[in-house]
Amino acid sequence: MEKIQQHSPLSEPVDAEFDNIRIDGCDGANRQQSVESFTGNLKYLLVGVIFGIVFVKAEIVSWFRIQEMFRFDSFHMYGVIGSAVAVGLVSIWLIKRFNIKTISGETVSIADKVFDQGQIYGGLLFGIGWAITGACPGPLFAQIGAGYLAVAVTLLSAIAGTWVYGYVRAKLPH
Repeated sequence: MEKIQQHSPLSEPVDAEFDNIRIDGCDGANRQQSVESFTGNLKYLLVGVIFGIVFVKAEIVSWFRIQEMFRFDSFHMYGVIGSAVAVGLVSIWLIKRFNIKTISGETVSIADKVFDQGQIYGGLLFGIGWAITGACPGPLFAQIGAGYLAVAVTLLSAIAGTWVYGYVRAKLPH
């Protein structure tokens, strides 16, 4: 409960019934006010398909490229990840600097993050899983779409891990 005081007021919930910060100290909930229509959600599908095609063409979903990265044999993946981090930093800066709103006109609020020891353990588990399977959650669907059907096992494992975490989340130290 003491973590509540460490969060930014921007992370305060709009709906008091849906408040995971007060439940277990996590602030990852989506605070979107308006509901997307079915046709409105099609834009996300389109962007996802384009994103998947880019992943396949850039070889980001290649198990061999990922293994090269973990063996420090190639800069390819580090360049992709570094570019993504740079674009993210500039984007967040622009959103905050110019108070950019969403397409539907809602204010974008980005809560301050608090370092937590669990992030170290989670990062290690994530990295180990990534190295073993050759996939992180982003490219899983692109890999399946590209015909790497064995990745379905990784997808099911990721879903199971997410479910288990959600089930025990309130009991974990945050």
